[in-house]
Amino acid sequence: MPPSLLPSPNAQALIARFSSRSATIAVVGMGYVGLPLAKAMHEAGFHVIGFDIDPEKVRFLTEGTSYLKHLGVDLVPRLAESPRFNATGDPSLLAAADAIVLCVPTPLGKHQEPDLSYVENSTRMVASILRRGQLISLESTSYPGTTREVCLPILESSGLKADDDFFLVFSPEREDPGRKDFETSTIPRLVGGIGSSSTQVGVALYSAAVKHVIATESAEVAEAAKLLENIYRAVNIALVNELKPVLLDMGIDIWSVIRAASTKPFGFQAFYPGPGLGGHCIPIDPYYLTYKAREYGHTTRFIELAGEINHEMPRYVVDRVAEALNSIGKPAKGSNILVLGIAYKPNVDDIRETPAAEVITLLMDRGAIVAYHDPHVAAFHPMRKYDLGLTSQPLTATTLAAADCVVIITDHAAIDWQLVGANAGLIVDTRDAMSRVKDTIATVFKA
Repeated sequence: MPPSLLPSPNAQALIARFSSRSATIAVVGMGYVGLPLAKAMHEAGFHVIGFDIDPEKVRFLTEGTSYLKHLGVDLVPRLAESPRFNATGDPSLLAAADAIVLCVPTPLGKHQEPDLSYVENSTRMVASILRRGQLISLESTSYPGTTREVCLPILESSGLKADDDFFLVFSPEREDPGRKDFETSTIPRLVGGIGSSSTQVGVALYSAAVKHVIATESAEVAEAAKLLENIYRAVNIALVNELKPVLLDMGIDIWSVIRAASTKPFGFQAFYPGPGLGGHCIPIDPYYLTYKAREYGHTTRFIELAGEINHEMPRYVVDRVAEALNSIGKPAKGSNILVLGIAYKPNVDDIRETPAAEVITLLMDRGAIVAYHDPHVAAFHPMRKYDLGLTSQPLTATTLAAADCVVIITDHAAIDWQLVGANAGLIVDTRDAMSRVKDTIATVFKA
């Protein structure tokens, strides 16, 4: 290795601690990203500090109460019982950590602008306890330049110098809640530093817990790569969402078309339409690049067009519900609507940015009486833009028969679809769920 690329003495000492698993790793934010990371680091043999500003999460972690069921009900109890894990809301305890990983939200503001307040506040908190020989890793998705332009100046306000006294990298989270074939330790990990020593230290940390770690040329490359991953999905989902009503008016089923196109062994990847985008990533992340592009005099037309199409899907679903009700001589006002599935994707309890919230709100705006059933979500807790005050209703033959229309938003495997097909009279299906049910008595409208 050329002398100019050799890590500094502080870096070499930290790399040794990561390699020997003698380091302490602090994870800031114990949600959908931070908790799986804490699990991976703990399983790799590190002592782990789980930090969160939410006292309830700290209490759950201390008492061993699971709160993210898709990670398994035994994860939090295992951590709580381990002498190598402790949960805290005390920032001063982070000073003992050799690496501090920021897994905090990056939402959008009222006008689709990035809200970096969580990143800025957590970075200021770290700066207040920063010492020589620490690695800071940002995992929260943001626009290229966030690590260097936002986090770096805050951290260097401590008087310490990056890439020498302390080290700073961006390593984007790639969690997919509910997925069984990959987990944090097996999802390939990108690491980009604000300098060569930072990158080498970051690679050493993640290599101790993740099977495949890829060093990128800079933090900016890693930041842009994460955005590209999600923009790719958003644009392709928008494509099939745009085709859906076009083909429907032609009497062609979009899901049948996708199945047919998927028989080609190359040059095609299947994406599926739905009631709108959900989760923390795809509905939000593309707008971070749109915002940053304007600073450089560019417009991101594909991204913005995809956003318009995807954001219109809940309204399209509600229009289809009105059409379906009209076919049996009923107005939306006063009709009993049963929504099946409110999580943003199948088989998880995650309602972040779920399109179900907008669909239900629009139905209520039209005067419909709305209830829902979701085997994974007992209560529709308040969200940033919605407070619907609903709880999950039992799924029985009686509740299905009493509904003027059943609207399928999320096709959970735990829902008895045969029961739905045998007892619902009118169904609006946004997920092609009823195509897998034999001998349904319901009239099914695709949406």
